[in-house]
Amino acid sequence: MSILERLADTIDSRKGGDPDASYVAKLFGKGQDAILKKIAEEAGETLLASKDGDTLHIVRETADLWFHSLVMLSWHGLRPEDVLAELERREGVSGNVEKAGRKNG
Repeated sequence: MSILERLADTIDSRKGGDPDASYVAKLFGKGQDAILKKIAEEAGETLLASKDGDTLHIVRETADLWFHSLVMLSWHGLRPEDVLAELERREGVSGNVEKAGRKNG
């Protein structure tokens, strides 16, 4: 089992937990908008870390972004395996061709 799968399992197990004891439970309790706000915040911090060029900071901020993305996936009943399957589907396909073939742009 990969770290992404283990994290997803942990996130799923904490969805309905005590918000005072679990950060994930607190996020779920605040609703989707709070989760999306954290993703936007972490994406901005990742961009700033990249601009600064500090590789450790880039890795840490990317980890935060991925974590909060896993929380969002869980909100929608999705798993990291769903995203990995989509990446696998796209493997070897030109980005331009793949994008042109999408139904939702």
